[in-house]
Amino acid sequence: MNGSSTPLKHAGWLPYIVAATFFMEYLDTTVIATALPQMAHSFGVGPNSISLGMTAYMLALAIFIPASGWVADRCGSRTVFFSAIGVFTVASVLCGLSQNVAEFTAARLLQGIGGAMMVPVGRLIVVRSTEKSRMMQAISTITWPAIAAPVIGPPVGGFITTYASWRWIFLLNVPFGLAAMAVALALVPNLRGSERKPLDVVGLLLSGTALTAILYGAELASQPAENPWIGGAVIVLGLVVGAVAFQHAKRHPHPLIDVSTLKIPTFSVTVITGSFTRIGIGAVPYLMPLLFQVGFGLSAFKSGLLLLASALGNLGMKALTTRILQRFGFRMVSIVDVTVAGIFIIACGLLTPDVPLALVLIIVFVYGVARSMQFSTLATLAYADVAQPQMSAASTLWSAAAQMTIGLGIAFGAVSLRAAAFFNGETTGRVFTLDDFRLAFLLAGVLTLVSVIGYMGLSRDAGQSIGGGSRGAEGPAKG
Repeated sequence: MNGSSTPLKHAGWLPYIVAATFFMEYLDTTVIATALPQMAHSFGVGPNSISLGMTAYMLALAIFIPASGWVADRCGSRTVFFSAIGVFTVASVLCGLSQNVAEFTAARLLQGIGGAMMVPVGRLIVVRSTEKSRMMQAISTITWPAIAAPVIGPPVGGFITTYASWRWIFLLNVPFGLAAMAVALALVPNLRGSERKPLDVVGLLLSGTALTAILYGAELASQPAENPWIGGAVIVLGLVVGAVAFQHAKRHPHPLIDVSTLKIPTFSVTVITGSFTRIGIGAVPYLMPLLFQVGFGLSAFKSGLLLLASALGNLGMKALTTRILQRFGFRMVSIVDVTVAGIFIIACGLLTPDVPLALVLIIVFVYGVARSMQFSTLATLAYADVAQPQMSAASTLWSAAAQMTIGLGIAFGAVSLRAAAFFNGETTGRVFTLDDFRLAFLLAGVLTLVSVIGYMGLSRDAGQSIGGGSRGAEGPAKG
């Protein structure tokens, strides 16, 4: 590693700088959903036409995230991070000024390229510049935007589109982006990889194709107007190409995505088992607003207020995450927390308009607590046993898996709801009942609970190198 002679000089500030940019990106991704009707009206098209812009953003992430680690190693982390924020900010302006679907889609594609470099490189900066003893707190800090944004985004988007204009969703990024660029230029170290590796072009094409097919297939399968079997076939194609990409990475001397990091047990669990967990838990931010608006008949504003209980659970848990992991260890926390998350996801599906408001808020709050705890646990444990030379490869693979499962979580929620409607006799999949939501939440909860099996394979002292279970692992149970 080279580039900065004192990479730890501003290490204490780095997680907060990176977290601010993460929040800008994640919030921008989630608030747009509530603005779709107003945007469609401005462009003179139907709401479904605007989804092309959202798809373009996800596809840009899928294609360019795998290259982020190589670019950062070659050009320097500060250079790439600073440039990515700039691209994201400029693209935000173009989104806000768009006059038609074509302009908006092109701007979202550019914004996706910026996001694809900004998020994984920001995470790489933190893990490379933070000592192991402070890693848990640092990762907890940069994780909260991904936890909070999906539940804060919808009410924020609803407020902006109701009382101002959807264009401000994007234009408000400008002052934050400029401030982040200035701080990044002043404080972020320009770290580079220890060796200049050639670009694995074949790996880039294979990984980009695989991720694109999986995300696009999931999007097709979730749309009522599309044939779900076509979406399923595209997903299978993506998985086949992904298998080819995996074999290519195992043989290539300098693979774009270094799958050898999966040999590290703690990292492997967070990527593989963690993906199933994130998909199950990630379906809820899609299902819950629909439950309150369609199933309960509430307005978008009142639905957003109920979702704030989940946001409070998310944010409130952040202060306790490190202490809980230090006391009980990653293995115990993962098993218990995923179990709680799965049970309360299923409980969300049992809610009806007749359930007392206090009970609704408690269930939504506990889900938020469990979601926050599990996502922070996965993000922290991922780098516990990764050596510095492998940090770039691990960050790239982790970012690709995390970003893909965000999209798959939403798609899983949509597909589950569509399947539930079909099972309950509604062939169009356009009108949903409480029974449909009950089954959809059940599927999401069961998927979450099934992932417990993977966490049971963790050793009792997993993550102890960064302080996890330092007290809980003492005594005979340590081995």
